[in-house]
Amino acid sequence: MATEKKNQHQGGRKPKSNPAIFRYSVSFNATEHAEFLSRFEQSGLKVKAHFIASCIFNRQLKVVKVDKAAMDYYMRLTTFHSQFYAIGVNYNQITKAIKSTFTSKKALAFLYKLEKTTMELVTINQKIIALTKEFEEKWLQK
Repeated sequence: MATEKKNQHQGGRKPKSNPAIFRYSVSFNATEHAEFLSRFEQSGLKVKAHFIASCIFNRQLKVVKVDKAAMDYYMRLTTFHSQFYAIGVNYNQITKAIKSTFTSKKALAFLYKLEKTTMELVTINQKIIALTKEFEEKWLQK
């Protein structure tokens, strides 16, 4: 009966091979605490204890910075893309409506106006592409 109890599962967590049993306490004033929090946020670690241990033992920390300006630019560029797609759909609908509704002279006049605005749209699109390439070369890391 004693051998049966030894083989039974006792439950609970498996013990760690090298448990951390020593604890220390540190106190900061307001400015030191603010500096600590800013460095902790820059480190990208999730646990403050791991950050402190990394600092004490000079382990290499990975710092990940999220550039809000780049994210904002990317989001706006995405919106521009969807707007350009919508303009293309509207362009097709307008040409079909002009062709089926108006006489050939009126249709040519409207298509001429549409062509002018399309050329303006193309130049704006080229400027956006140039600005995007310049932004990528200058600010985004590869």
